[in-house]
Amino acid sequence: MVGRFIAQALAIEAALMLPALIIELADGNGFAARAFVIAICATGAVSGLLALFCRGARRGFFAKEGMVCVGLCWIVMSALGCLPFCLSKEIPLYIDAIFEMVSGFTTTGASIAPDVEALTRGILYWRSFSHWVGGMGVLVFLLAVVPEGKRNTGFTLHLLRAESPGPDVGKLAPHMRQTASILYLLYILLTLLDIAFLRFGGMPWFDSLCTAFGTAGTGGFGIKRDSMAGYTPYLQSVCTVFMLLFGVNFNCYFLLCMKRFRAVFRDEELRLYLGTVAGSIALITWNLQGYYSSFGERLHHAAFQVSSIITTTGFATTDFDLWPSFSKAILLSLMVVGACAGSTGGGLKCARILLLLKSMRRNMRQILHPQRVETVRVNDRAVSESVVSNTNSYLAVYGTIAVASFIITSLDGFSLITNLAAVLSCFNNIGPGLEAVGPTCDYSSYSVLSKLVLIFDMLAGRLELFPILAIFSPKTWQKA
Repeated sequence: MVGRFIAQALAIEAALMLPALIIELADGNGFAARAFVIAICATGAVSGLLALFCRGARRGFFAKEGMVCVGLCWIVMSALGCLPFCLSKEIPLYIDAIFEMVSGFTTTGASIAPDVEALTRGILYWRSFSHWVGGMGVLVFLLAVVPEGKRNTGFTLHLLRAESPGPDVGKLAPHMRQTASILYLLYILLTLLDIAFLRFGGMPWFDSLCTAFGTAGTGGFGIKRDSMAGYTPYLQSVCTVFMLLFGVNFNCYFLLCMKRFRAVFRDEELRLYLGTVAGSIALITWNLQGYYSSFGERLHHAAFQVSSIITTTGFATTDFDLWPSFSKAILLSLMVVGACAGSTGGGLKCARILLLLKSMRRNMRQILHPQRVETVRVNDRAVSESVVSNTNSYLAVYGTIAVASFIITSLDGFSLITNLAAVLSCFNNIGPGLEAVGPTCDYSSYSVLSKLVLIFDMLAGRLELFPILAIFSPKTWQKA
């Protein structure tokens, strides 16, 4: 069953490369077009072999298989999806190419390309489009478009839980396949609306598509050396608004469509998210006095960067590495906080922060009153103890991986701030960090070992840790 799903995902990936191939052919880039043809054929061949080998799969599909399926699918798709980069010689080294592809699919936006404007348009399109594909989830897309027989009923929840960001996955419709379809329909509509606003501001079609893909997936691969700095304030403001919109839990949009406005306004996670954004913008705007000529300019750049970092998009309108330490500390903190659960953003997620804060308050009350029995409640609903326990476990694993990655990357001799920012940026799927990996720099100077660690961090961060960890656990591969 795992092999069947990987085969289907690879078939979709091969089809998704076709627009990039068409762009290369239209531009007359024969060498790059040939690279896409080889990559499409190779991906299709692996998909066909897997489908042939696994055609008789009839085993049950449970939580363990769901995590393994998601983890392996993202690794294999990245390993094959990076072929156009290295075959076209745009990114010659395979380790660099797979770093770029993993960064794309995980919506991180950390690049090893020092001069993105030197890349062909087909390569730029494929980089940016990988954000859009990975934003909502590869297998969520698969669930939405590929029909399955009744014999596999039940597997969809395990796939959706393994790939969707956040502490818990709920249903928007009676069937998980319908839920996946609703999520992608909302995703597509918001993306089209973003493209329309960008085009209204005079942004060229190609730029609008790539920018919208990066905004929707909260990825941040820019097609210009200065990211978004060269565009007009209107276009930057459009990105600010849509980055925030894509950082909202998509359940809220579904509730709005159902005219359940009160449920949206009372959503505690949404209020925490918007409150954090507003407070951060106000503090940074105040702290940037003397850095820009007017209050409006300070507010504009502060709003853009706060939106970009908390949603883990990674676009930039200015070199925020030159900002005061207080502002950079806020941005570094927002890297960890992240956007809402059920959005395309990364980080710990506001839902987990909310659960952790409420759990801490309950534990403090129980210390003061040992006989007191109290449950953690979010949106006036009791949260199961299993979700609270999983959130605490997630935080413990998150901290362990972050510390281990920071220690290993420190072997390269960069400053502590550079290494800490690089790990937090990749682990939380943001992209730019501080100092040597700041918004005007790239990750090409890191060693192969550090790049492998950061690749692992990007995958683990996007897939909520456990699907990737499950692959490396010996117990996962033992027969029941």
